[in-house]
Formats: sequence, structure tokens, C-alpha cells
Amino acid sequence: MPTLTDYTQFYGRHWETGTVRNYLDYCGATAPHTGEPYSEALLMGVSGGAVMGYFVFAYQGIDPHARILTRNTFDPMETMLQRLGAEPKVRQTASAERAVGNLVDVLESGTPAITWADALSLPYEPHTYEFEFPHMQPVVVYGYDEEADRVSIADRARVPLFATTGELAAARSKVKKVRQRVMTLALPDADRIPEAVRSGIRDSIQLYTEKPPKGARHNFGFAAYQRWADALRKPKMRSSWDKEFPAGRKMYAGLESVFSDTHTYGKEGFAERDLFGDFLDEAAQILERPALREAGEQFRASGKAWRDLGELLLPDSVPVWAEARRLMLENQKLFLEQGGDAFERGQTNCERLIAIRREMETDFPLSDVEVVSFREQIAEQVLRISATEERAVAAMTEAME
Repeated sequence: MPTLTDYTQFYGRHWETGTVRNYLDYCGATAPHTGEPYSEALLMGVSGGAVMGYFVFAYQGIDPHARILTRNTFDPMETMLQRLGAEPKVRQTASAERAVGNLVDVLESGTPAITWADALSLPYEPHTYEFEFPHMQPVVVYGYDEEADRVSIADRARVPLFATTGELAAARSKVKKVRQRVMTLALPDADRIPEAVRSGIRDSIQLYTEKPPKGARHNFGFAAYQRWADALRKPKMRSSWDKEFPAGRKMYAGLESVFSDTHTYGKEGFAERDLFGDFLDEAAQILERPALREAGEQFRASGKAWRDLGELLLPDSVPVWAEARRLMLENQKLFLEQGGDAFERGQTNCERLIAIRREMETDFPLSDVEVVSFREQIAEQVLRISATEERAVAAMTEAME
């Protein structure tokens, strides 16, 4: 069965932009302004760029969690492909047999296949989820060997990843909307790049400063920073941290989820601000607007502020929380560098992280007075990040005028 033995593209870090970056690189697409493969920074910027989104979710039977969006999530893959002229060809079927046939047909044509799979069902990355929640994300399949019962996958790690054919079939079947979908791409139209870059920058500016296409304004941009800070400081506020994340396991769950979203979830770095800074450097070259580099430096400064927030959320002054922070970062490093070969060690770390959550039910490390002070410190840092990004967005806006 077909395997692309010359496949070596393991550079992408995010499910969407990383998958497209790897696919286009294998197919020989190069960006005209660099002569190199399309960078993930460029793809991230074109898809809508850096944003701030703040949401709180509390469902019966699971831990509450705060969700922080660090990049545009309004149809980013479709937007990116349309803007670049990388026309997708999609095949999707309800038949499991045809689904395999579609995948094999793509590989036999000499290109990898982009397909959607439930990240929690694939066997190579350990997880700390204590409940089942399908998490469908695109990955690159570059080999399918029924005889050896092995599928070769590129999925964020710097190394090849593997699953059995049955594991992949189960992972591809979890959610009806993208069930057993396979996609290939045309190469980007280089002539579209400047306008694609301009559109991505416009999206980022608008999501920081204006009402979003969907949802409440206070969930996005600078309004979201203020809402988050208020929720930390004002216990009587609706969806305040005092109500949604009271001292105990729930508060720890909120801290853990924010750290994950900004430091480890499908990304390297701190809230992807360095990556967006790299995009703005490329945009400065493409659009011949050197002032965009200053905006990029401001976003890198924001990245340092996000780093500081991460150390504040799970601080060294609370040893068990510092342990959790180190374990989460270690698991990210293990997966990126070693992939499935580090699964057992990563799983041991995950079991400890689950145990820490449970410890918070009976052995929470902060007093009531300390909780109030702690939340205040987080709020202050959130507003520092907001102020830094206000300067960054202002510089980006001025550069585009």
C-alpha cells in the first residue's frame, strides 16, 4: 500500500496552519518573497492573525474551564485557502470502505492526504482529559499500509507519528460534519499574497477593536481583556471567577486551562505572539511597509508578558502548581521532539496532573485572603498585556494607513 517515502515535512505546529504548511512544502510550493516554503507565520497571519478571545464554560459533570483564543477562529482554514487561491478538493463519504479508498487514491497520486481525526483517539499523544470530548483536527497522512497495519502521520511533532489503520478509522469517524473527509490542495496563487496579507491584518485589527462577526463584543479584543480582569476582581459580576472558579478544584481548573490555551495547546511560545511578530516581519517585506516590523516587536513584547502571566498562573510560590506547570511544558517538549516514542513518560506525567487536580478538592494551597490577592495579581497582568497589545495594534494600524 502507498507510502510517500520521501516525506520529511514535520515543521508545522498548529493543526490547521501547520498541516497546510507541511502539505504545501511537500508539494513544492515556495513563497516568492523568500524562495522558501510558505511559513506557518505567514499562513497564520493570512488566516486572520492574532486575536484575544475570553470565554468561560461550565458544564455539568466536568471541570469548568476558561478558554483563551490566541488566533482567529472564524473559519480560519477556509479563509486562508481562499485568500491564497489554494483551492481545496474535498472527498467525503459515509462508507468506511470508500473512506479508505479515497485516502489511498490520494497517496497513489503522489501527494499526502489531509484528513480530520479526533486528537484524543490517536495513540501517540497522552492527554489529561477525564471525560470524552471529540476534538477533530486536520492532520497529514503520508502513508497507509494495510499489510503492516500502519498509518504514517505528520501532526505537530517534529518526527513521524504512527497509528494502526483501525485507530485512524475510529479517529476519523467521531464527528459527522468532517467524518472520513479527505482534502488535497492546489498550489497558492502568488499574485494573491499581498491582498491576502492585507486582509489578515485587517481581520486582526478588527477583532481587537470592533464587534466580532459572531458572538458578544466583550468576548473579543481589548473588551475581552477588560472583562477578564473584571471577572477576576468583581465577585458579584456574572461569570466572575469567584462564582465560576471558586477556591478548590474549580479554581485550579481555570488556571490550568488558561495556561494550556496560551502555552501548550497546538503551539509553541506564548499566546503565539512571537509567531504573529514573524508574520508582520514578512508582511513588511511583502507590502513594502517597514513600519510593520515595529508592530511585530510590540507583539513580541506582548509574548513576554504572556510568559510572565503563565508563571503567575502556576507560580513557583505554590510548589504543587509549579510542578503542574513544569509537567505540562515537559509533555509538550516530549511530544514535539519524540512523538509517540515518549508516550509512556508523557502518560505518567498526565496521571500526575490528574492527581494534582484531585488533590485540589481537599488540599487547596491558598487561604481565602490569598485567593483574593492572587486573582488581583492575575488581573493586573492581564491589563498589562492589554496595554502592550494596544500599542502593538496601534502600530499595526498606523503602518497600514
